[in-house]
Amino acid sequence: MYAAISSEVSPLGYKREYYKWYSNHVQRDMELLVFGTAGKPVIFFPTRTARFFDYEDWKVVDAFKEKLVAGEIQLFCIDSADQESFYNKAITPAERIKKHANFEQYVLLELMPFIRHKNPNPQFISAGCSLGAYHAVNIAFRYPLLFSKVVAMSGRYDLTLKLSYFNDLFDGHMDDHVYSHTPTKFLPHIFNQHSLELLRKLDITIVIGEDDAFLENNNLLHNQLIDKKIDHKYYIWKGEAHKAQYWIQMIQLYF
Repeated sequence: MYAAISSEVSPLGYKREYYKWYSNHVQRDMELLVFGTAGKPVIFFPTRTARFFDYEDWKVVDAFKEKLVAGEIQLFCIDSADQESFYNKAITPAERIKKHANFEQYVLLELMPFIRHKNPNPQFISAGCSLGAYHAVNIAFRYPLLFSKVVAMSGRYDLTLKLSYFNDLFDGHMDDHVYSHTPTKFLPHIFNQHSLELLRKLDITIVIGEDDAFLENNNLLHNQLIDKKIDHKYYIWKGEAHKAQYWIQMIQLYF
C-alpha cells in the first residue's frame, strides 16, 4: 500500500513521489503527490473539485521550495472527493454530507496513518485554498488534537450560504451532520473548556481578499474566534486575491 508508484527529484531540488491506493471509505482509487522528505507534514487540500496535481501544475507547490529543500516541511497534495459529495446533484443533500464524512474518514484513517508511516513528525499542518480552506479548517477544528497549525486561504466556512454566484450546496437542507461540518455554525456552540483549550493551542492563519464573495463569512469566523478567545492571525488582501498567483505569495508569507 505504501510503495511509491514513481519517485524522482524535481528540477527545483526536492523529492517528488506519486502514490495511489483504493480507499474503502471513498470507494475508489485515491491519488496523491508527496513533496520533500522530512519536516512538519502538511495536508494540502485541493480547491473546489480539483485534483491532486493541480497545485503542482499551477506552480503553487514551488512556493514551498525553500522549506521543502531544507526539510522543514513535507507536503501531501491530496485528491478531492467534492464531485461525489458537495457537487453531486444526483443524490440527496443528506447523502452528500455523508459522502463528505466518508472523505473525512479517508483522511483520518487512511491518509494520516500513511503520513505517520513516512514521517514521525507529529506536528501536522492542515492547509488549503478556496474550498480546500474549508476542508482544512473544518477537519482541524473538529479534531484539534491531531493538528498543530491551520493555514486557510480564500475559503468559505458555511457551505449552506447562498450568494449571487454561489449556491447553498445542500439546497436548504439542514441536519446534524451538515451542522457539525459547518465551522461558523458549530464553533459558537463549543463550550467545553478542554475542547476550547485544544483549539487555542492551534496556530491559525486565515487569509481572504477584500473583494472575495466570502469576505463576510470570513469576518464572521474571525469574530467567532475572538469571542472564544482563540488566538489567530487574520489577513485581508486587496482585491479578490482568489487565484494561484496570490496563493503563491500567501504561502511564502504564512508558512
